[in-house]
Amino acid sequence: MNLGILSFLFPFLALVTTFLPPTSSDVGSLAGEAESLARTLPAAPAAAPQVPRAAPAAQPQARVGGWKPRPATYGVVVEKDVPITMSDGVVLLADIHRPARADGTAAAGRFPVILTQNPYNKNLSVGSGGDYFVERGYVFVQTDVRGTGSSAGQWDAFGDREQKDGLEVANWATSKQRPWSNGELGLWGASYMAINQFFTAAQHPRGLKAMFPIVPAGDVYRDVVASGGQIDAGFIPLWFGLVTGAGLVPPAVNKARPEATLTTLLQHVGGALGFQVPMLTSAVLGSDAAYDGPFYRKRSPLSVVDEIDVPTFVTAGQYDIFQRGAPMLFDRMQRNGVDTKLLVGPWTHTEAATAAGLEGSGINSLNEMALRWFDTHLMGLSDTTLDRDVAPVTYHEIGSGKWRAMQSWLGSEVRAKSYALGSALKPVGGDTIVPLPVQGLCSRSTAQWTAGALAIPGCETDNRINDALGVSYETSPAASDLAFSGPLNADLSVSTTGTDGLISVSVEDVAPDGSVDRITGGWQTLRHRAVLPSRSRTLNGQVVQPWHPFTREAEQPVTPGKIYRVPVEVFPTGAVIKKGHRLRVSVHSYDVPHLLPNVKQLVRGVAGVVTVHHTKAHPSALILPARK
Repeated sequence: MNLGILSFLFPFLALVTTFLPPTSSDVGSLAGEAESLARTLPAAPAAAPQVPRAAPAAQPQARVGGWKPRPATYGVVVEKDVPITMSDGVVLLADIHRPARADGTAAAGRFPVILTQNPYNKNLSVGSGGDYFVERGYVFVQTDVRGTGSSAGQWDAFGDREQKDGLEVANWATSKQRPWSNGELGLWGASYMAINQFFTAAQHPRGLKAMFPIVPAGDVYRDVVASGGQIDAGFIPLWFGLVTGAGLVPPAVNKARPEATLTTLLQHVGGALGFQVPMLTSAVLGSDAAYDGPFYRKRSPLSVVDEIDVPTFVTAGQYDIFQRGAPMLFDRMQRNGVDTKLLVGPWTHTEAATAAGLEGSGINSLNEMALRWFDTHLMGLSDTTLDRDVAPVTYHEIGSGKWRAMQSWLGSEVRAKSYALGSALKPVGGDTIVPLPVQGLCSRSTAQWTAGALAIPGCETDNRINDALGVSYETSPAASDLAFSGPLNADLSVSTTGTDGLISVSVEDVAPDGSVDRITGGWQTLRHRAVLPSRSRTLNGQVVQPWHPFTREAEQPVTPGKIYRVPVEVFPTGAVIKKGHRLRVSVHSYDVPHLLPNVKQLVRGVAGVVTVHHTKAHPSALILPARK
């Protein structure tokens, strides 16, 4: 076993083995004790008092086209920890942000509602920004997801019960029994709070009129859990730790029944032991969680997106952990005839929440765009210039820094163009990749797959050091601009001296001064090289987005020295290789700290020397969707 690999895998293994997976009886006992205690308590805790805030002074508003945002006309009053009892008796807590009069009391009347379902503890999230809408005549409802924050129960990350909660909370918020609700509903939020919008909307809650998901996943297995078939060690442990840590912060104390607080905390501990730890352990050992299947499909918005028919504005990031899935959600909805738009900016996951640098896009800010979207679809305010100001697809073009507009995703505006390795893309050095478990570290991949938390100075914007650790192929200086938009396919012929391994592909822009900008990337383990043509995307007869099953049944053995065709799905982007620049494809056998092999893959032998072939018998090529 390669000691270098173990040195990188050890912290991940340590995280799992520190807690040790509990037996089912241990978890059941802990959960049972919490449930038993809960049965001795009244059904719901009492709500906390209201917290008023005065209306802000009106500020000058910027214009986009013929539209400008409405000024703030209300203050905000917050009712904390309002109990919402689910159909199974579990109590979720919500904060209700309502429009307030100048004296700080709640404004009379009923208002449209914007709902966010938060797994990161609403008391730590500083309102998640919803007060911008409240000041303009909306009610903002934010819940702690079951098993998180101050809500009771056990967390199960988009499981059946959590999805049902979404429907029940939405219907609660639009009920006539809520004196502040007019029955109209919008869904809003980023990341997890974007993903659960799709599961709620797919159940058609009463009064739902619009959604505004910011950086949602589409297919959680391929997008983030195991891109290419190896474990995402850069983000998943970090994410589990964030949810678990926020859930173990002592819940809001119920003054009338303080014992309910202890019950909730014990349920959160039981959820961590019963869900997060076993999931990580299973993935590390190469067991069920290492493969795609019903568990991940249930938690993937693409599984339910065809049920959604309300106007939806999707925001994505070119360096986001959900770079792959968000455009696919937009594409499916647009093809289904749903009123939908897609904004793709130059952001990591955390940067996308604020979406800076929108100058020239036709959008001033995400808050203003969301207000415009909700004003149109919830309040029914006339906006005759919305479609003129904001195209169906608006993306930031890497290489030019300009914002581009398109009418669709992988539509008539792009056409597949192939670049053969060995001819159009000439080798820079040899074709043999020595396995070095530091490949990927000095690259933009590190920042992207830690959600922007880790960026090594100099490495995020120049990939030269990382490229020197693998093999590269590049064109001659471009005679004219080459623009492309969408997913790419690195269709490679490779062999290895091992019996498994990872192919990590970077698509890059080489400037005349030699600096290398990593535009996007893709990954593929050799044993998961099988492709399902019926689910792959093609343009003018060429595959631009291969679809791999990633199941136990689809795995194929690898014989040392034998050459295999391995199509690598390279995640979608929008970029231009300017005149005088070079298009480069770099190939490595690791992408650390993003991806690490599981124990089963380590035992099989992933540390083999990989060779890229580009002969007539064994061709390799990059296929990209070039803009016409």
